[in-house]
Amino acid sequence: MSYIGSLDQGTTSTRFMIFDHKGRVIGQHQLEHRQILPAPGWVEHDAMEIWRRTQEAITGALQQAGIIGSDLSAIGITNQRETTLAWDSKTGLPLHNAIVWQDTRTQSILDTLSEDQKKSMTYKTGLTIAPYFSGSKMRWLLENSAEVRAARDAGTLMLGTMDSWLVWNLSGGVRGGIHVTDVTNASRTLLMNLETLDWDTELLEILQIPRSALATIESSSQVYTQTDPAGPIGSKVPIASILGDQQAAMVGQVCFQRGDSKTTYGTGNFALINTGTSIARSTKGLLTTVCFKLGDQPAHYALEGSVAVTGSAIQWLRDQLGIISQASDIEILASSVEDNGGVYFVPAFSGLFAPHWRSDARGAIVGLTRAATKSHLARAALEAICYQTRDVIDAMSAETGVAVKTMRVDGGITENNLCMQMQADILGIDISRPVIKETTALGAAYAAGLAVGFWADIAELTTQWMESLHWKPSVNDQLRTSGYEQWKKALTRTLNWVE
Repeated sequence: MSYIGSLDQGTTSTRFMIFDHKGRVIGQHQLEHRQILPAPGWVEHDAMEIWRRTQEAITGALQQAGIIGSDLSAIGITNQRETTLAWDSKTGLPLHNAIVWQDTRTQSILDTLSEDQKKSMTYKTGLTIAPYFSGSKMRWLLENSAEVRAARDAGTLMLGTMDSWLVWNLSGGVRGGIHVTDVTNASRTLLMNLETLDWDTELLEILQIPRSALATIESSSQVYTQTDPAGPIGSKVPIASILGDQQAAMVGQVCFQRGDSKTTYGTGNFALINTGTSIARSTKGLLTTVCFKLGDQPAHYALEGSVAVTGSAIQWLRDQLGIISQASDIEILASSVEDNGGVYFVPAFSGLFAPHWRSDARGAIVGLTRAATKSHLARAALEAICYQTRDVIDAMSAETGVAVKTMRVDGGITENNLCMQMQADILGIDISRPVIKETTALGAAYAAGLAVGFWADIAELTTQWMESLHWKPSVNDQLRTSGYEQWKKALTRTLNWVE
């Protein structure tokens, strides 16, 4: 027997999952890492801590599965996408903490761009001009870190997203690691041209990013290199896929055809619709991004609606406010009241993403009365996840002219039956969850398996998708009507907070 390994490096944790030929999980191990918050709106990660967690997660999953690294036919990698770091090719050490996708510190850099520069950047990349993306984070590191500038001048600077950091380390690091990324991650940097699928000279000049420090852009499914036998795998195994986490979930949900869509509920919330091999440029606040590129086949593109804070709002209730002791407690707490008691929670902790794109917004809890309890706040938090999703899905339907009738969902919050019923009610459509809900890791495994012939083609993968649970909208449409109107009213209270 042979298997496929999948390294899923997320915003709050890193895990390694091992799948058999039927897509079943035979072993997994997951470890959290710290969220470093040096200042309001700043979010950082320790890249060395993530590398340590990666090694531990791989070792733990192999032990749980009762196999060794050589039993793997290939491994795939999926990652939090826009999180950006700089490291030195000689020492192998990070030159600064990684700047996380949620971080808003680079707005001032983007404010210096001319309108013509912004228009060119948006057209070429399909992205809005926001600190969310990697390019301005790279610029900030160059402007604010003497170590980063010194490495640039010495010719040892490496800039990348988390996928390129992990591939470099897994393939040997200073002993011969390669610097590579894929089209899905590169499409989130504000530096890659959607048409050429390569770094764009004009965009590099606008943000003053040295091309020599960037990774080589490859497809999402191919053999890039092999793992270093001295590393956690313990043998040479092909590294055969790289996908940004949301694109990996599209592959895991077998959304291979034009019009296929899914929504992933993680730290943030991300809805994508496959637009095929044509580039659909948004006018409704959505992002145009690369969906996947399987080997030599043409790239598929997608429209995406990104919400910054969904699952992390539950973590905030747990870690900062202490009203729950573990994330799963929120369903019991929210179920203890019939409604939100007039309380609305807009978790714009780092501004608002799609379709609003307001970095000046900050979180707000409105409608409080003396009767409000932590149960009402818990229910408002779940509703906020669903209302933010509706904002995105409404924009997506307006953009494409296609009404979503059934939404495939995945991610941790889909275990919360109350939240998924609310989602069906607020959207007025059916919600469908697959048997394997952690489709991000599965998508990276699928792409790696395709590259080495573990699976024959996407048709074989499509037959493996199975539904686990299905939610239909209830007769009572209060959440969808008056509740949504109150949500939009609450959202306006968060705007113009940061000067």
